Amino acid sequence: MARNFIQPGETITMTAPYAVTSGAGLLVGAVFAVALASAAQGAPVEARRVGVFDMTKAPGEAWVADTTKLYWDNTNKRVTSTATGNTLIGVARQSQASADTVGRVLLTGQIAA
Repeated sequence: MARNFIQPGETITMTAPYAVTSGAGLLVGAVFAVALASAAQGAPVEARRVGVFDMTKAPGEAWVADTTKLYWDNTNKRVTSTATGNTLIGVARQSQASADTVGRVLLTGQIAA
């Protein structure tokens, strides 16, 4: 392995920008991740940048598995299919009905533009 390798980067320590609970999304600068533990605002928290998670979704949206691009709505702290004003985080991993309040999300680990 290269001598300059530090870590894989799928799980990183972040500073919670607001109080988060385990399993909640957080956006720190250009990096989105899911908190692996609860943390107070300003506290360090281990967070996962990639993987499949069940997350709170915006109401009234139907998602199609492996087709619907998903975004983080940092104002409402939920996942949405609305791109405008939100941060791309991944894709729907399971089709969801518009009445569903939770959706299965594949986080792809990209960095926000």
